[in-house]
Amino acid sequence: MAETGSERKVELVIVGGGPAGLTAGLYAKRTELDTVLLERGLPGGQLLNTELIDDYPGLPEIDGRELAELMTKHAQKFGLEIQTAAVQAIKKLENGDFRVTTEGDDVYIARAVILTAGGTPNKLEVPGEVEYSGRGVSYCAICDGAFFKGETIAVAGGGDAATEEADFLTRYVDKLYLIHRRDELRAQKILQNRVFENPKIEIIWDTVVEEVLGDEKGMNGLRLRNVRTDEESRLDATGLFVFIGFLPNTGLLEDHAEHDAGGYLITDRDMRTSIPGLFVAGDVRAQLTRQITTAVGDATTAVIAAEKYLTELKEAEATATA
Repeated sequence: MAETGSERKVELVIVGGGPAGLTAGLYAKRTELDTVLLERGLPGGQLLNTELIDDYPGLPEIDGRELAELMTKHAQKFGLEIQTAAVQAIKKLENGDFRVTTEGDDVYIARAVILTAGGTPNKLEVPGEVEYSGRGVSYCAICDGAFFKGETIAVAGGGDAATEEADFLTRYVDKLYLIHRRDELRAQKILQNRVFENPKIEIIWDTVVEEVLGDEKGMNGLRLRNVRTDEESRLDATGLFVFIGFLPNTGLLEDHAEHDAGGYLITDRDMRTSIPGLFVAGDVRAQLTRQITTAVGDATTAVIAAEKYLTELKEAEATATA
C-alpha cells in the first residue's frame, strides 16, 4: 500500500505467513481470487525457527528456512501479494465484510478472511525470566543456539518442540539438561528416542523451574523444584530454552468466535468458524495435532471453502439486484 492510513478493498485477506498462510495464498491465486497476505515478519512462521524437518512428504531432510523460502517462491509464482504488516484487529462489519487493521493504520476491507496467524511461545512466568530474556533465556533454538558453544544449558518442556530443539542444541553445547514436570515425555517416540540416545542430554524428571538466576553478566543458573517432594535445588547453567507450548494468536478478532479452553478456534470440516466468512487454518485451529502437513491441508480446504462462500455471496447479490 502506498501510504500509511490508506484503505483498500480485496476479496480475501490471509492473516499470517507460515506454512498455512503461504499454502492458502498459493491456492487463492490459483483460483484467481483478489488476495493479499499480511505477515508481520519474514514469511515462514515457525519454519524459520526449525532447522531440520524430516517428516514432510517428498523431502526426507530439509532446513526450515529453505522450506519457507520454497513455499514463498511457489506462492509468489502464482502472483500472491505479500505485505509486511502486523495486523492489530479483525472486525466483522454490518454489511458482512471484514475490516482488517494493521499497526500502520492501513485498512483492508475484505469479503472473507483466512486466519493463519499461528501462536506465540508460552512463558514460564517465573522470576528472572523476563530480566534475563536475551541474556540467557531464549525461545528459539536455531536463532540463539550458536551463542552457547561449549556451555551447559537447560531446556524446559517435554513435547515435540522441546525434544526436537534439545537434540538440535547439542551440536553447540557440551551438556544439556531437559527439565520436565512429569515422569515421561509427551513427544513423538522418534523424538524421544533421539533424546534418550544423545549422550549430551540428561533428563531431570518431575521438576519445574522456579527462578532464573544471574548477575550483571547474564544468566548463570536455575532454581528448581521437584513437584513430588517439593525439594529445591540449583542447576548451574548459562542458558535456558523454553518450549512449553504456544498461545494461539486469536486475540486479533474483535468478535467472539467459538473456541476451546485453550483459545484455539473451533471449525467445521471446511475450516469455517462460527463467524460467517472467517476461516482458519494451521496452529490457531483446535485439532489433534499441529504439523506442517496438517497446516497445508487445512489451508487448502479453507481456500476452497472460502471461494465457494464468495461465489455464493456474488450469486445472492446478483439475484437481489435482478
